[in-house]
Amino acid sequence: MNAVKKPPRKPTAPQQKTPPASSRQRGPTMTDIAALAGVSQTTVSLVLNDAMGARLSGETRQRVLDAAKHLGYRLIRRGPARPPATDATVIGFMVDEMSTDPWCAIALDGVREKAWEFGLTVSIAVTRGDAEMEQAALVQLRNQPLLGLIYGTIQTRAITPSSAFASQPTILLNCYATDRSLPSIAPGEVLGGRAATERLISAGHTRIGLIEGEVWMDAMRDRLKGYRQALTSHEIPFDAALVRPGNWEPSAGYEQTHALMKLKNPPTAIFCANDLMALGCFEALKELGRRIPEDVAVIGYDDREIAQFMRPPLTTMLLPHFEMGMLAAEYLVDHAGRPEKRPAQIKVECPLVERASVAGPA
Repeated sequence: MNAVKKPPRKPTAPQQKTPPASSRQRGPTMTDIAALAGVSQTTVSLVLNDAMGARLSGETRQRVLDAAKHLGYRLIRRGPARPPATDATVIGFMVDEMSTDPWCAIALDGVREKAWEFGLTVSIAVTRGDAEMEQAALVQLRNQPLLGLIYGTIQTRAITPSSAFASQPTILLNCYATDRSLPSIAPGEVLGGRAATERLISAGHTRIGLIEGEVWMDAMRDRLKGYRQALTSHEIPFDAALVRPGNWEPSAGYEQTHALMKLKNPPTAIFCANDLMALGCFEALKELGRRIPEDVAVIGYDDREIAQFMRPPLTTMLLPHFEMGMLAAEYLVDHAGRPEKRPAQIKVECPLVERASVAGPA
């Protein structure tokens, strides 16, 4: 295996860096803290606002707090709030479908928690993506003192918003308008795919397999793009033989792991595009007598509940649906009566959840 020079690690002690010149001139911002701590601005906001339920590592939280202290940042906290310049008390939460996947419920929890901070309630409608049902649901929602609407989808995808959405403030959750005419919040999947691959590279791996989900989905296309970006940035040649088709199910992880390990030059690490395929990957590696992570490192994606109970516990990327729900509700509150001229298209960081299926430095 060819040795690859490991990328320089971000310092865990912000005191080693010099504050940005801009922060010394105008006072520090969350953007300055994010740059100093090496995290996203969203992560900074979640830490400094002490967001309940935000699943971030203790090391990440401390890095943000140290950076904020080093820069002299003072958080201006809101009092017990009601939305500015409006008597509205309800946020509408409309979703195309409910499913056995937990993502919609997790996002809804985030919406409810942020709404509760401002004395708001949440009214829910499930429309199955049917235009007539959406119209009927909007009529019912508008009979309430509606602050605004959050429209979400189970799969991250482009949509053509109903014309009825224009009659009240609306933000899209886990989806985006094809013409970018509405604000949206979605996971940062390209950065997530890159971060997962970078984690394996930082552990010394250069032969990294990827087991995909359905490639027609936005999430998979972006995770693959991130995988390729990480390889390119470390001058590791892309090998198409290491990328195997999957379908998000454990059976695909099992079958494609066997296929990868039959290669003349098999991978020493495998990036499974979701945790369920990682479950099948684990079973295949154990059948083959390969130890995790000593012989083959494995990283997943989603941070499903099962990930922490796998043996060894699975290192994975968190899909930030709770934080996305909170941010969507906060966006409606912040922009009540003040619509943006250029609707924001927000990508939320997918944090790394470090467990035991990858050895070596993070």
